[in-house]
Amino acid sequence: MKTSLVRARILLLVFAGFASLVVATVSHAQSDTVDKVQQLNRRAAIQQVLENQNAEESAFVAFRDVKPDDPDKKIKLGEAFLGTYPKSQYAESVDVGLTNAYYAKQDWKNFYASADRALALQPNELDVLVTVGWVIPHVYDPNDPDAEKQLEKAETYEKRAIQSLATVSRPVSMTDAQFSEFKTQKNNQAHSALGLVYFRRQDYANSVTELQQAMQDNPSPDQTDLFVLGFSLEKLNRHAEAAEAFDRCSQVPGSLQEPCKQNAANAKTRAAQSQSK
Repeated sequence: MKTSLVRARILLLVFAGFASLVVATVSHAQSDTVDKVQQLNRRAAIQQVLENQNAEESAFVAFRDVKPDDPDKKIKLGEAFLGTYPKSQYAESVDVGLTNAYYAKQDWKNFYASADRALALQPNELDVLVTVGWVIPHVYDPNDPDAEKQLEKAETYEKRAIQSLATVSRPVSMTDAQFSEFKTQKNNQAHSALGLVYFRRQDYANSVTELQQAMQDNPSPDQTDLFVLGFSLEKLNRHAEAAEAFDRCSQVPGSLQEPCKQNAANAKTRAAQSQSK
């Protein structure tokens, strides 16, 4: 009886050990399976990230490579890109491109919206600061209740741009000559915009100062700038200088040629009258 009991206990111990071994083997197999599944999931996640990055990169390149003379396509691809990749590292570049495309379409509502987004990401984005500050006084409507606020915005943007130009570093994609030309062009445009801002406020002295600075290194000044300069000089009773500005304006092809010729003649008459007194 005792022998049978001992044998039964031994059998139970053996069976328990075997069961434990089976459980351990199964647990190990399950653990291996879980590890393999996790590895596959990680690989799939990495592959998906890479595919998304490639798709994002391709979408940006397609947007970037659209020619400037096709703003509709630029806008379509740009808005689609931002809709799909709103947090993209390329978002600012896309917004800058959209700003230029909406400028070409003279769609001022979306022009300002894309510019605001670009500046929210990069407050010293020179192209946007200068372009927006230049557009505002050119499309100025004195009847707009926010007209003065808009002029203040333009003034702030252009002054910020001029300050940034003094410290901006040369991009690796530009030669020294190209960089110098870029800074001169942006600086001239910024002073041109400030000249028109002050003209809109009837601050003719500051308008003249800014416009003359805009033309200092510019062999082909803007016709509107020359007209405004002549008008502002007339308001300051500087008739001989006004006549010279109007003369230069009349030599530039555009809609202001005839008005400039007439204003030049009138300014010369007033200059002669002033000298005879």
